Order: sequence, then structure tokens, then C-alpha cells
Amino acid sequence: MAPGSSNEKKTDDGQASKENFIHLCNPHLEKMKEDILYHFALGTGTHDFPTLFGDVKFVCVGGSPSRMKAFIAYIAEELGLGSPGCDYPNICAGTDRYAMYKVGPVLSVSHGMGIPSISIMLHELIKLLYHAKCSDITIIRIGTSGGIGLEPGSVVITRQSVDATFKPQLEQVVLGKTVIRSTNLDEQLAKELMQCSREIGQFNTVIGNTMCTLDFYEGQGRLDGAICLYDEEEKLQYLKNAYESGVRNIEMESSVFAAMCNLSGVKAAVVCVTLLNRLEGDQITSSHDVLVEYQQRPQKSCSQEIGDNISNKEIKTRSLQ
Repeated sequence: MAPGSSNEKKTDDGQASKENFIHLCNPHLEKMKEDILYHFALGTGTHDFPTLFGDVKFVCVGGSPSRMKAFIAYIAEELGLGSPGCDYPNICAGTDRYAMYKVGPVLSVSHGMGIPSISIMLHELIKLLYHAKCSDITIIRIGTSGGIGLEPGSVVITRQSVDATFKPQLEQVVLGKTVIRSTNLDEQLAKELMQCSREIGQFNTVIGNTMCTLDFYEGQGRLDGAICLYDEEEKLQYLKNAYESGVRNIEMESSVFAAMCNLSGVKAAVVCVTLLNRLEGDQITSSHDVLVEYQQRPQKSCSQEIGDNISNKEIKTRSLQ
């Protein structure tokens, strides 16, 4: 993992500790008088980032704006940061591209669907955290996925994000040249999240590889898209090969998420619930109420992790800032 910049400071007991800051892989930003985060409707010339976001320690991102609003209300109640029924304003209300909510040291941001959408969001989120002078940041993607060989409702904590050929890499074309980037995620954070799920004890959780694809239908071997030029036997063989390589679920964002967090020196994890077992079908048939409960499972694991890492005293101090 690429290290972020760090500062050493003294704790109350006189011990030295290091703060890890965001590392930006872009020297051109230092020459800019103002940085406009267009898709967030925020900018360094119009907003005081250190005041607004300087206390952030945990960022949770997910596809749906409504899901991320529900998450901020959930985490506020779990950590004792807000009153029941409290409304949390959308910080990005000036745009309809993404939604952002904050309570205490926790930021909740929607990223849309697929690699292009989450990539745009992450560029601006990482710059926001940098301009806010945030340190010791953890970013967790919470979402839904298709499982392989797992019962629906199982939670997968990603060890590595792999591409559609099961390689742990993101292949990206930059200025006409192919660039390969690592998609490893923080091993210790994955273990901590696994322990959180064990302590909750309400749903099956595994650590495994996550396959990140470029689309929902052909890229994931579905038979129910508008175009399908392979048969069921070929589909099942492909998914079995994926399982044998260590893949336990499929989604469309984890590779670029892991690659960008690596380059920025940010500790990161991906926690997704499986909505179906792809070895048994392609369409999601569970009821709305069941799916809502499934989607809360990654939130529970993340809430436990956040609560375990932020003391009540620290939370209360930050919530009053």
C-alpha cells in the first residue's frame, strides 16, 4: 500500500504517535488557486473544508443516495450522535450527481453504479479529505453483490478485487497507454470487520475475492440480458472457475476503489451482501422487505468497526464542534 504523508505528534502521556495524511499523486494541484469539486458542488474558494470536514475519520460509500442517507441516520443512532428522527441535510444538495451526509467523524457518500461513476466520486472525495487536512482516514464501501456458492444474505469482506479474468489488478488506459494498478485491500481492516460480524452473530460472513466487472449482464455471465451469445453450460463453468480461483461475489466498483485508495495511502475495505447465489440463477427474486434487511447487514458490520475504533469521549467532543 502506498503510504500517505505522516506527521509525528505527542499524546497526552508524552508518547509519540504518527498521523497519516492523504497522499495526492498529482503535483499540478499545488499550482491551482482554487479547486472546484464540480460533481459535489463544493470548492476550496467557496467552502472551508477543514472546518466542515477536518474531523472526519471514517468514510462509508455506497451506490444509492437513499441507502447512504439511511446509513448516516443508522450510524448516528448507533454511536449516540443524533436524536431519533433527526434529519441530515445533503451536503451536495447543489448537484444531483452524488449525495453526501455527515455526523460527527463519519461521512456517508453515494457513488452511483459502475467503475466510471465511483471513480469520479473518489477523485473528488480524496481531494476533499486532502484539502480538509484529514488524517488516519478509513474508507469502506458497503453495497450489494451477486454471490458465488453462498446463500443469499451472506456478507463478503473483500480480500482482493479481481478482474473478469480473475487477476488482482485494475487495467486502465491513460493517455493511450495501458496502466496496471494493484487492487489489494487492507488485510488487518478485513480481519477487524470479520471479527465485528462474528460478534454480531446474525449472518454468515466470509473473507474472499470479489470480481469486479464492467457491466451487470454479459460481464457477469447472466443469461437474462438483451444480448447473450453463450449457453448455460458455459456460464456455469465460468462461475465455477471463478469460485475455484477464490471469488465469492461479483460487483462493479471494487477494483478502482481499491486501486485509488492504495495510491492515496488510505486504509480501505469492501463489505458487500450477496442478494442471490449466481450458481442457482440470475434474477433477484427475494421480497422488498428481505432485500432491505440484507442491505442493512454490511451497515451493521461497519457500525461495529467504527464504534470499536472511536471512543465515546472522542465522538462526543467531535459532535459538538
